[in-house]
Amino acid sequence: MPWSSKRRSETSPAKPAARGEDHLDVARESLRELVRDPRIPPEVRAALAEDYRQVEAMLEKLEQGHIHIAAFGRVSVGKSATLNALLGERHFSTSPLHGETKQSQMGRWEEYDAGGVFLIDTPGLNEVKGEAREALAHDVACRSDLVLFIVDGDLTDTEIRALRILVSHQRPIILVFNKIDRYTRDERELLLASLRRHTEGFIDPRNLVCVSAMPAERLVILVDERGRETETLRQPAPDVAALKRRLWELLEAEGKTLAALNASLFASNLSDQVGQRILQVKRKLGARLIQTYCATKGVAVALNPIPVADLLAAAAVDVGMVVHLSRLYGLPLSKREAGSLVKTIATQMALLMGTVWAVNLMSSALKLGTGGLSTLITGGAQGAVAYYATYVVGQAAETYLAQGKSWGETGPKHVIRSILDGIDRNSILAQARIDIAARLRSG
Repeated sequence: MPWSSKRRSETSPAKPAARGEDHLDVARESLRELVRDPRIPPEVRAALAEDYRQVEAMLEKLEQGHIHIAAFGRVSVGKSATLNALLGERHFSTSPLHGETKQSQMGRWEEYDAGGVFLIDTPGLNEVKGEAREALAHDVACRSDLVLFIVDGDLTDTEIRALRILVSHQRPIILVFNKIDRYTRDERELLLASLRRHTEGFIDPRNLVCVSAMPAERLVILVDERGRETETLRQPAPDVAALKRRLWELLEAEGKTLAALNASLFASNLSDQVGQRILQVKRKLGARLIQTYCATKGVAVALNPIPVADLLAAAAVDVGMVVHLSRLYGLPLSKREAGSLVKTIATQMALLMGTVWAVNLMSSALKLGTGGLSTLITGGAQGAVAYYATYVVGQAAETYLAQGKSWGETGPKHVIRSILDGIDRNSILAQARIDIAARLRSG
C-alpha cells in the first residue's frame, strides 16, 4: 500500500505506488544476489563477514518496508530538537553543551500508516576530536533513505563540503533552516537567499524549509485581577509544520522509491567495495602462495645448482604456481595454458633483463652469502636467483589474472617492466636466502 499520513485521508495515485513496489523488488533481488553469490570463496566470505552483515541488515530493512530519515549537521544546530519536534515528544537527548549526541539514536515516527518511518539522530559533524563521530554520522547518513541537513544560519565551509559529499552519494536531502525565531524578517530573507545561492544546482529549492524546533524563551508579562504585573519566561511551541508537509509530500509520492534507490545504491557501492576487498584477500593469499613456490624452487636449485642462464627455462614449478593462482582467482588455466603464460613471461624477462642484468643479479645474490666459497653457498646463491625469477613470474601472472586474463592495452612487456622496476631486488634476494635456509634446516 502507498505511504500516507495519519492526518490525511487521501491516498497517493496507484501508479507511483506500483512503480515504487517494483523498484523495491529489484533492490531486494540485487541484495539477495550479493549475499548468496556462490562464486565467492569461503575464506573470502569469512574475511568480509562485517560487509555481509551490513547487506543482510539492509535487506531486512527492505523486507519490513522501513524508511530511515537521518538528521545531520554541525554541533548544536538543533538536530535532536528538530527530531523531537517531529515526534511530538522528548525522545532524543538535547543539551546546551556541545556534542550531547555521542552515537546515532533512532526513534519511530508515528505519522504514517504503511511500513515504518524511523528518525535517526547523529553526532555533530564538527565535534572537537570527533573524527570517529563524524565518520559515524557520514556512515549513518549515507545509509539512510532521506537526510535532513540541519543548519542554524548561513552555510560554513565545513557544511558545504559535507553537503557535497552527501550529494555525491546521491542522498535525497532536505535543507532545514532551524532557529528562525532568532532572526528578524529581513535577516531571515537574507539568509534564505544565501542558502539558495550556496546550494543552487544540487538542492531542490522545494527542499529548503524553515523551522523553529525549540524556540527561545520569551518574556511574558502577566496581569492579575488586581492589575498587578508579573514577569515570567515561557517557551513557545515548536514550529515544524513546513518540514512535516515536505516530508509528507516526499514519502507519499515516492517513499518506496527512495528506499529502493538507497538500497540499490548501497548494494552497488558495497558490491564495488566487496569486489575490492575480495581482490585484496586474493592478493594476500596469492602472496603467500607465490612465496611458497619461490622457496620450493629455490631449495630445489640450491640442492642441485643449475647455470643462471637456464634458470628461466626451469618452468615446472612456475607452471604449477600459475595453475594454483588461476584457481584462486576463479579463472582456472590448464597446464598447457599456464605453460604458455610462463613462457611469455620468461621471454619478456629475458629480453628486459639481458645478460648483464642477470650477471648483476647473480653477483648480488653472492654478496648475500658468507664468502661465496663453498658449493653449498654458491648453490644457495643460485637458489636465491631462482626464487627471484619465480617471484617475478608470480607477480606477472597474478596481475594478468587480476585483470581478467588480460595484459591490458600496453601488453606483457610493459607490465613485466613495471614489476621489475618496482621490486627491491636486494630485499627479495635477502628474503630468498632466509626462506631457503629455513626450508633446508627443517628438511
